[in-house]
Amino acid sequence: MARIVIACYKPKPGKNEALKALMKTHLSRLKQESLVTDRASIMMEATDGTILEVFEWISDEAIQNAHTNPTVLQMWGEYGEVCDYVPVGSLAEAANLFSGFEPFN
Repeated sequence: MARIVIACYKPKPGKNEALKALMKTHLSRLKQESLVTDRASIMMEATDGTILEVFEWISDEAIQNAHTNPTVLQMWGEYGEVCDYVPVGSLAEAANLFSGFEPFN
């Protein structure tokens, strides 16, 4: 069964543009590895600069397989250089009944 997730990427100081450039390749790289569905992702930006992405993994198994996939591990290393992963609940917008963000894509 597919799994929709919300991932949040907080840019490291001075790495905002590098993160945004990397985000533009994220879903296509996962698709090349047959780990995500064809559903388009939704990307948005919080007021603190955190980029959120809503996307769909093919399955829980695909998520697990990503953790041993050399291409994905390399990509995650690139992300580690430009951002930190944060929980969606840590964003100020998450406290609102209707959390609003700026469109990114």
